[in-house]
Amino acid sequence: MLTANFALSALMVGMTVTIHFCGLLALLWFLRRRGHRFRAHESWAGQGAALLFVVLGLVAVTTMEIWLYATVFLALGALSDFESALYFSTTSFTTIGYGDVVLDRKWRLLGAIEGANGLLLFGWSTAFLISVTARMRTFEHDWLEAPESK
Repeated sequence: MLTANFALSALMVGMTVTIHFCGLLALLWFLRRRGHRFRAHESWAGQGAALLFVVLGLVAVTTMEIWLYATVFLALGALSDFESALYFSTTSFTTIGYGDVVLDRKWRLLGAIEGANGLLLFGWSTAFLISVTARMRTFEHDWLEAPESK
């Protein structure tokens, strides 16, 4: 059973990393296509809308990954209904891990690896968001500078 856990965990990590990578590429493609070329002279409203789009895109990508894990837990029979599977997957992926819904001993390693997977993907999303924000230089408009520096 340990081998099955590791094999399924490796497959899930590979799938979620692929989903995440494709999601980040899609967000970059959209930003570039819409003309957000990370320039400081863009309007603050345009930059704000772009950042909002990126954040909501990251939430959508993460939601897909969580739902994928939930579907696997349900398909394995590890949890009895989809709501429980989705709740468990969300708390595991976000590393909150309330512990009120637990997996059978047979599948608990998969749940633990989901937590590690989620932690890494949240870090990747955070780095991406910081990179986009820094490249847009959102908070460095002339109108935000102090009067004595003008």
